[in-house]
Amino acid sequence: MTASLSGSRRRYRPLFTVGLSALALLSPLSAPSAQAHSGKGPAAVPPPRPMTALEAGTAAYLDTLRDNPRLLHGFFRHLPKGGELHNHLSGAVSTEYLIELAAQDGLCIDTTTMTAVAAPCGTGTRPAADARTDRAFHDAIVRAWSMQDFPSDGNGHDHFFDTFGKFGEVTWRHRGKLLAEVANDVAAQNQFYLETMVTPASDGAKKLATEVGWDADLARLHSKLAADGKLDKLVTEARAEATDGDAEFRTAARCDTSRPQPGCRLAVRWISQVSRGSSPERVFTQMALGMRLAERDERFVAVNLVQPEDGASSLSNYSLQMRMLNYLRSVYPKAHVTLHAGELWPGLVKPEDLKFHIKEAVDVARADRVGHGVDLVHEDDWQQTARTMAARETAVEIPFTSNAQILGVRGADHPFETYRAYAVPVVLATDDPGVSRIDISHEYQYAAATYGLSYVELKDLARASLEYAFLPGTSLWHGNPTRHGYRMTAACHGLRPGLAEPGAACRRLLASSPKAAVQWRQEAAFHTFERTFGITR
Repeated sequence: MTASLSGSRRRYRPLFTVGLSALALLSPLSAPSAQAHSGKGPAAVPPPRPMTALEAGTAAYLDTLRDNPRLLHGFFRHLPKGGELHNHLSGAVSTEYLIELAAQDGLCIDTTTMTAVAAPCGTGTRPAADARTDRAFHDAIVRAWSMQDFPSDGNGHDHFFDTFGKFGEVTWRHRGKLLAEVANDVAAQNQFYLETMVTPASDGAKKLATEVGWDADLARLHSKLAADGKLDKLVTEARAEATDGDAEFRTAARCDTSRPQPGCRLAVRWISQVSRGSSPERVFTQMALGMRLAERDERFVAVNLVQPEDGASSLSNYSLQMRMLNYLRSVYPKAHVTLHAGELWPGLVKPEDLKFHIKEAVDVARADRVGHGVDLVHEDDWQQTARTMAARETAVEIPFTSNAQILGVRGADHPFETYRAYAVPVVLATDDPGVSRIDISHEYQYAAATYGLSYVELKDLARASLEYAFLPGTSLWHGNPTRHGYRMTAACHGLRPGLAEPGAACRRLLASSPKAAVQWRQEAAFHTFERTFGITR
């Protein structure tokens, strides 16, 4: 947070220094530092809701685990954790699996840069297959392709982003195998939905952008891309890629056999990545392709800008890219937009670059969700941006470990509590769990320990990750649940998922709404979880 906030920072106590039953009586949304800075109080937020008997029992059990790391890890792994909404497919896979794929494909490793390259293996390279028998070589690749053993005083930002170029020769070949690995892990983490990012028709989009060139008149530029069916051909190419990936996924996960893997049951949607560091014409082409896909293929739901937000091109073209999205939203109103915005920190960029990124993502690009949002309180009139996000229910996707590894931001410096104080929807995410060497259970456990969250707060964070997912259909929840609490919509009001079958009206809702169906499934899982952990032992 800014220097003016340092004197009023909350001193966070680790989880379990007081009982969770006591924490539940405290306002979970108090953030003195945010209110002291704002001049105007944050939006009204609901008081803590009373716990059910099973919730209270679960909270009490969680409180007993403070001295038992193994059981604590198991608790968070079994906790139903909704959906994974901020996930880059290539960075989500375990490094060990990438090494094995490289070996299977006969790839080589440049021993100077530890980068995977195509065969044949010449001077200065080794077969990736050597890592199967040479442990030191294997571990060196792991360290180069992830944050494993990275020194705390090193440049985590550069090492993190450099990993993608090092294993890129592996990941582009096997979208379906990567998805099977990630989907199985997400399901094992007791999650029910995945949105993951890929770059569709990358080569075709680059060629089309080069052919058409740049035109500052965005409407005219879009017309040039669409002329003679050129953009539609890209859509067809991207859909074919997705279909090939689906087939590879189903084979790898054994979905059509008598022993399907857990990932086969997972609802999955794609988000189209846009390389924000590229030329304006390529950025616009990728945006248009992703949004056209989202309207024409239900497997695709949104676009997102990727690559370092602090890169020279990303910074100089940031406002232009927000205007591009503003225009394209008028052409493709059904497509969703979620944006890496505010993944910045003082010292990483000039002060003037900290002032407006989240604001423009919300006000100009009209993002449905914002990823990271770390530099919130360094922006001009950030309080109004937070109020706007709360009013529009623009969720912020928070991957704590990624923020710590890339930006060095953690604990009281992170705006997690400030967003919550302003009733901005918050969802926890992993970003690149393979690179970070973590999983979503780790992120929930970190949030609980660092910010003293009660069990019901953790439960509502999990609910938020499905409420603000880009799944179609009516929600199971009524109104604005972040501001007014999670209350079931009229069709299912008073029903207890997992305890009894839904009535006729509720069955119709669940049959017509993929979102409500997944939310109901999570609520049933909560009932099972609380009966397991919430019964007096």
